[in-house]
Amino acid sequence: MTPETIAIGIVGGSGLYNMPDLTDVREITIETPFGPTSDALVAGQLQDVPVVFLARHGRSHRWLPTEVPYRANIWAFKSLGVRYLLSASAVGSLQAEARPLDMVFPDQFLDRTQHRTATFFGEGLVAHVAFGDPVCPVLAGIMADAADSLDLGETLVHRGGTYVCMEGPAFSTKAESNLYRQWGARVVGMTNLTEAKLAREAEMAYATMALVTDYDCWHPDHDSVTVDMVVANLHRNADNARAVIRETVKRLAAAPPTSVAHEALRYAILTDLSKVPVATLDRLAPLLAKYRPGVEELGKTLQSVALPVDGFDQVFRGTGQLEFGP
Repeated sequence: MTPETIAIGIVGGSGLYNMPDLTDVREITIETPFGPTSDALVAGQLQDVPVVFLARHGRSHRWLPTEVPYRANIWAFKSLGVRYLLSASAVGSLQAEARPLDMVFPDQFLDRTQHRTATFFGEGLVAHVAFGDPVCPVLAGIMADAADSLDLGETLVHRGGTYVCMEGPAFSTKAESNLYRQWGARVVGMTNLTEAKLAREAEMAYATMALVTDYDCWHPDHDSVTVDMVVANLHRNADNARAVIRETVKRLAAAPPTSVAHEALRYAILTDLSKVPVATLDRLAPLLAKYRPGVEELGKTLQSVALPVDGFDQVFRGTGQLEFGP
């Protein structure tokens, strides 16, 4: 873990490559076991609240959705102490009521990705986090309440709905778009589900502000989505998105909520940590720190630390999961 602790992280998607309102700005480069992050993390004060921002695709937009180093990004946020992760992302609308320039705060995901690693675990350590509610409802509620409290012009706020996460980089076919509509999904994008899964494993509360830029390709009265359309509408809505983030950060700082995500690993880890390869423990040190009582320095120190079973109060439940109690 780094000496610095910042509780609130912000991930900016297409068109949201910076936070102009930040003061005391400094860039942080973090070496992770999963390679470099999408770009340097930008730490600063947002209305006197410490936050850290990262452009998901890099400030020059150089990472395809499949190529985004999701694990490195989430690991870096975790190493800084982030507990609340706010995502802003461009999406296509699959329902007429969610119009271009509107905001949607999804509460579910459908996974249509094919070529991504969406877990930190493996290599001798097995964990299965609960993911029935993939978005933190408390954090999503705070973000939606923040949006509702602001004058966003003609932008409407929509609570809930399913985000279809497709692989990309090509946009949907009409057959796909209409299938997603039949499934009842509200928006389609290319990044957030992978991010949400890793954030849950890292015990961060995660919520998405989905910025509608187009009607994908299903709507008979609107042109199919193009890059120019996405970028133009994102630029039109950028000020609203930043206003919602500012208000959300203010509310989080005033009353930081507890999220079930903050204890996601407590009943998820199946492997006896004393049997896990040291290299794996070293790699996941920021995620596992609180489940290894009495170990002040992780990483190389782990090689000389014995882990008595009594120290974990390991209790098998009916599901076969382990409870790691204090």
